[in-house]
Formats: sequence, structure tokens, C-alpha cells
Amino acid sequence: MNIAVIGTGYVGLVTGACFAESGHDVICADISEPKIAQLNRGEVPIYEPGLEDLIQNNAAQGRLVFTTDTTYAIQNSEVIFIAVGTPEDMDGSADLSQVLSVAAQIGKVMNGPKIVVNKSTVPVGTADLVGLEIAKFTNIPCDVVSNPEFLKEGSAIEDFTKPDRIVIGTSSVEAAEAMRDLYAPFVRTDNPILVMDVRSAEVTKYAANAFLATRISFMNEVANLCEAVGADVNNVRRGIGTDQRIGPSFLFPGVGYGGSCFPKDVRALLRTSEQYQSPLQIIAAVDRVNHHQKQRLSKKVVEHFNGDIKGKKFALWGLAFKPKTDDMREAPSLTVIKELSELGATFVAYDPEATKTAKVALKSLADKVTFVDNSYDALNGADALLIVTEWGEFRRPNFGKVSSLLKQQVIFDGRNLFEPTTMKRLGFTYYSIGRQPVVKDNNA
Repeated sequence: MNIAVIGTGYVGLVTGACFAESGHDVICADISEPKIAQLNRGEVPIYEPGLEDLIQNNAAQGRLVFTTDTTYAIQNSEVIFIAVGTPEDMDGSADLSQVLSVAAQIGKVMNGPKIVVNKSTVPVGTADLVGLEIAKFTNIPCDVVSNPEFLKEGSAIEDFTKPDRIVIGTSSVEAAEAMRDLYAPFVRTDNPILVMDVRSAEVTKYAANAFLATRISFMNEVANLCEAVGADVNNVRRGIGTDQRIGPSFLFPGVGYGGSCFPKDVRALLRTSEQYQSPLQIIAAVDRVNHHQKQRLSKKVVEHFNGDIKGKKFALWGLAFKPKTDDMREAPSLTVIKELSELGATFVAYDPEATKTAKVALKSLADKVTFVDNSYDALNGADALLIVTEWGEFRRPNFGKVSSLLKQQVIFDGRNLFEPTTMKRLGFTYYSIGRQPVVKDNNA
């Protein structure tokens, strides 16, 4: 099948590369000339494990083409995926200007019947708006389908090629069959293709992300309670996660969720609920809890140093909002750095992949943050180590080296990577999330 993917961001590149890998001819189009030039050189502008090889291999085979000529992409494809950004607007709603701009262009240049697929995360009613926008410019028939993505950064290729389910929103039998055929190679183990009405498909994406965000915020609140009452959140997590009705996923406490999906989608869903006068009180609480949880690590640091951190230098491990990505969007590290730098602290930071994107995100605090290329280089002479992202290489460090390099043997662990009993034995003062602190006995 001939496929166009309009937009070469995270979703667009993964979608285009995976469809090309299954044998389809894919044209990825974007208005950004520098980005398309970069992709045509075989360089991928985002970090996602396996994506660069997938793009290079399929481009070499001629199944994957990158262009700024959107008209060419539209006219030479049967199925057109809209995968442009839907950034958060001032009021929390999703900004659909890029989606509707693509829809208008499709209407202006389409040369035959097309299936237009909303792959971007969009609120209820967007498919109707896209259809109306296309119809302004043409009488050629067009089916608009909702096909939300469920990709986790860091495992997007696996998620796309081995999905839990495929959600297709359409009232057209022909469009549904075309979409089934398109996704057939990825559901050979009989994971379901769920065909439903368009609006249900649009709600499904937001509901899924909001539910996962709810689990995270719920567990973070439980963790805070555990600290207050003297319990251990890891024991509680295991105690409830082994209940088959609950399960273990998304029950790890930490310093809040970030990224391009959960924060934006939660707020967009809240905005939709306001527009339809159907309040989502639980989801509103989820957003509030996450905002406060991002401040949790900073508060522990301030309390430990009795409110005086002016002139303190902190080592920071982990900048991206999660491991296996370089995405800094709404990363908890941004909150930690901003709050503590305002109180006079400076940072030496390390992240395996996100240094480049972090430098852009922290441009206004460039004088407060130094970036290094090795985790141990961040520790030299630091008053404490702060762990914000749970990269695998942080899980088993050389604690002897960590202790010798730190000015003070203090660790603030925002991801509960280490066992408090181990840290006590090694002589660290250790703070984590939802567990009792380990305070070094200087008289021992």
C-alpha cells in the first residue's frame, strides 16, 4: 500500500519506519527543510532505540522517502496519516492548527479518494473538523479515521510492531477493512483490532493516558503517606500490585510524570470536560498531585540543609523525563533545577542521551548548570547527589567511588534505585520516596 505520513516528529517517524519495515511504500513529509535534509542524510533528530537503523535500512531499500513536498506525498498515497504536533494551548486545550492546516492542504490537492487518518493525539470531535476542512476544497470522497497511537518513548518500535491492541475509529466499512489490512502484520498473535465509532476512539487515547497518570499520582500520594506513618512504599506496592484486579504496572513512586503525553493529555481531557460541562474531578486531582510531586525532591534537599543551600553544588543524575529517551518536555529535573537554583544552588548534570536537549531546555539557567559526559565526573566535590531519572547505568554504581568523590555522602534518590539498608551499611545519608530516610551516624 502507498502511505503518506505528514509530520516527522516522534509519532510520524516511528509510524513511517514501521510501516515501511512491513513492506509498504511510505512517504514522510514535513515542512521543515533542515529536518528533511537531516533525515535524507540518514540522521534521526530524536533518540529512540532501534529507530535510526530502521530508517536507514528502509530508506536504502527505497521503501521510505522523506520530502518537503506535501502535495507529492498526498497525491501519491492511498492512506494519509496526519502526525503533526498538537501542543498545549494557553487554556490547556490541544492546539489543532497544524492538524487543520494539513487537512486543508489535503482538500486542496487530493487527486482521488483517500483515507485520512488522525494519528496525532486529538480531542473529541477532531475527525469531524478534519472532514469539514477537507470538504471546503473538494467534492472527492474522503474517509477520516481516528487511529490513536499508544507508543511509550524508549520502547516505541516494540509497541508499534507488537501492540496490545489497535484502535480504529470509523463508520466506513471500506476504511475499516483497509486499516485492518494495513495493521495485519502486527497482530499475527491475535491481539485485537478494535473498530469503533470515531468519537469513542478519540476518547480512548485520552482515557488510557489519564488512567495511567492516575495510577502514578495515586502511588505518589501513597508514598508520601508512607513516609509520614513510617511505612515502606515498596512493601505496599508489592502488596497491592499482586492483586490481579490491580496488577503491578505504573505503581512505582517517584518525582512525578513528565514527557509529551501524560501532562498534556491530562490537561486536554480536563479542558474537554469543561467544554462539555462534565467535570472530571479525579483527573483534576491527578494533575494537581503531579505538580506537587515534582517539588518533592527539592523540598527534601532544602530540609536536609536546614533551608540554606546558597553556594551548594549538587550532582544530578538523569535529565530526560524517563530512561531511553532524550525528551525533556515537562521533565521533573527541570523543576528540581529551577527551584534549587533560585535558592542559590548550582548543578553538575549527567544524562546518557539528553544533554543536547537539556541544554536547550535549560538555556535560561546556563550559568547554573554544567554538563558532563560521565556520571562520576558530576560527583567531584558535590554536596550531594540527586537522582531524577532511572537510567539502568545508575542502578549499580561503584559506591566506594561515589563516596570518595562527593564532598558530603548524601544521596537524594527520586526513583528508589537503592535499598536503604545497603545505603546505611555503606555510610550514606539517603533519602528516597515513600521510605524512611537513612541518616548517617557521624559518631559511629
